[in-house]
Amino acid sequence: MKGMSAARSQALAAIWAAVRAIPRGEVASYGAVAQRAGLPGRARLVGHALKVAPAAARLPWHRVVGAGGRIAFAHSSASFERQVQRLAAEGLAIVRGRVVSDTRARLDELLWKPRRRSGPRARVLHRRARTR
Repeated sequence: MKGMSAARSQALAAIWAAVRAIPRGEVASYGAVAQRAGLPGRARLVGHALKVAPAAARLPWHRVVGAGGRIAFAHSSASFERQVQRLAAEGLAIVRGRVVSDTRARLDELLWKPRRRSGPRARVLHRRARTR
C-alpha cells in the first residue's frame, strides 16, 4: 500500500483478513475484529481500515457492527440502509438499529467467534474470557 508505513500496512491487512473471515449470516463488533487481527483495543482503527479499503477488496464490511450489535451509521444515512439491506439478505433481523435473531436471542449468540485453539494456552485464554 503506497505511502504507508509497513506497520500500518500490516495492521490494515490483518483487519481486512479478519473481516473476510466473518461467515455469512454472522456479525462481529469492531472490537472483536481488532482483537482477531491482533490489535486489541484498536476498534477505531477497524472503522478506519474499512473506510480506506479499496473497493476491489470486496470486504463484507456490513458484517461489522458496533458494541451491542448496533449499526454505527446514522439512521438516516444511505450507508445505514445499505448495511441493513445486506444483513437482511443474509437472514439477520435489525430492530431499532441493532442486529437481533429473534426476541429471545442475545447478541452473544450471533457474534462470530473463531474456532478455539487447542492446548494448554487455549484453556487459559478460554477460562480468562469466561470470568469477565
